[in-house]
Amino acid sequence: MAEFTLHPTLMADCHVLGTLELSQVLLHRNASVPWFILVPEVEVIELCDLSAMERAALHAEIDTLSARLREDFPITKLNVAAIGNLVPQLHVHVIGRHETDPCWPDVVWGNLPDGPTWPESKVKELKRSLSL
Repeated sequence: MAEFTLHPTLMADCHVLGTLELSQVLLHRNASVPWFILVPEVEVIELCDLSAMERAALHAEIDTLSARLREDFPITKLNVAAIGNLVPQLHVHVIGRHETDPCWPDVVWGNLPDGPTWPESKVKELKRSLSL
């Protein structure tokens, strides 16, 4: 198997926090909403093409990030989606939403205005809290 590399758009838009069992964990640079992205280190581009073991591992990773969002941020709703129209590499968004975020109640894709970036101290704190 070829060495795994992140899609250039994900590299440009995100901080790389580390790796879980299956996936690389990214944090979107725009700190207007807590937006994690899981990128399974696999060669498939659709969720349905993962093996049963890979799907189970990815689901557990989604649960881990969801729990972290609920503990670390004042969120009202979790948005979890695997939408890869512009970035074909399989990836899953795990986003914490709140009525006061700049896109509420609309989706963040295409609606999130330029916002503050995460301070390096918060990026390091999130890495520690996820044991990455």
